[in-house]
Amino acid sequence: MEYRLLGRTGLRVSVLGFGAGPVSGLMTSANVATQRECVDMALERGVNWFDTAPGYGDGESERRLGDALRGRANRETLHLATKVRLSERDLDDPYDAIERSLQASLLRLGAEQVSLLQLHNGITARRNDIAASISTADLLCRGGIADAMERLRSEKRVRFVGLTGTGSAAALREALNSDRFDTLQIPFNVLNPTAECAAPPNFSETDYGRLFGDCERLRIGVFAIRVFAGGAMLGRDPSTHTLTTKFFPLDLYQRDLRRAARLERELPHGIGLHEAAVRFSITPPAVSCALIGLGAASEVEAAEAAALKGPLARPLFERFAEIGMASPIADRAAPE
Repeated sequence: MEYRLLGRTGLRVSVLGFGAGPVSGLMTSANVATQRECVDMALERGVNWFDTAPGYGDGESERRLGDALRGRANRETLHLATKVRLSERDLDDPYDAIERSLQASLLRLGAEQVSLLQLHNGITARRNDIAASISTADLLCRGGIADAMERLRSEKRVRFVGLTGTGSAAALREALNSDRFDTLQIPFNVLNPTAECAAPPNFSETDYGRLFGDCERLRIGVFAIRVFAGGAMLGRDPSTHTLTTKFFPLDLYQRDLRRAARLERELPHGIGLHEAAVRFSITPPAVSCALIGLGAASEVEAAEAAALKGPLARPLFERFAEIGMASPIADRAAPE
């Protein structure tokens, strides 16, 4: 397993991280044996970063992950990351809301501290410009969210604090430039690589504004999320989560399926979609860790095998990005 520095934190993290989110459904299920087998395999393969959130199965992911890691001889060398999502009412007293959420997370995880606490809300110019987003003013004002997270860090319950890179690229850039945050987790995959690559004029999806450049300049650690575009890069049926979520909804998944099918036809001999997705996600120098949603021990092995082949050569990376960002055929306007 390759290890990379996580920005300016000084932590060395596995280039693949264990994503305990709801898309695979593993850590929000009752399948304890498979959960433990998957965690065992990840540890055996050198994964040292485990990512979860209270919103994943209403705390179930944190609870199951805590159980699977409890009693490990090397627990102190592992890194746990969790999140907090705030409601509009929580913004009246963000410290109280974040502290309550964190305390509940620590109890479920069986931990006294997490390596990283991330804000799970998107960031926009105004509240609720997208679902559950908060404004940069909410984030950076005196007594606001950044102050609250810094207070929790000073209390030694979190080591570092970070942001989720959804919302407006301009608002996110303002937040990053405040120099208040250590990490950014952001959607990055072959079908939407705009955190690294310039979007073409006809690109109809979210443009993440090449924020990787800002992260490199500011020495902010980056986690790539949605590496498989919620499963679309694997040609799977949409997960139960995809059918109900308001954040990465079904219509996006269907467009991504069409883009992935076209990309598959263009791949060089010997490279499949799974390998292309993993290697693409770890190619930009800004990326410290690609968070992979894992559903079985075999998926840990497959992801590691792909990562061991290393980043893509830059010309191939750019060619994949070009194909991935092209509009799906079914979305193009019919010729006149």
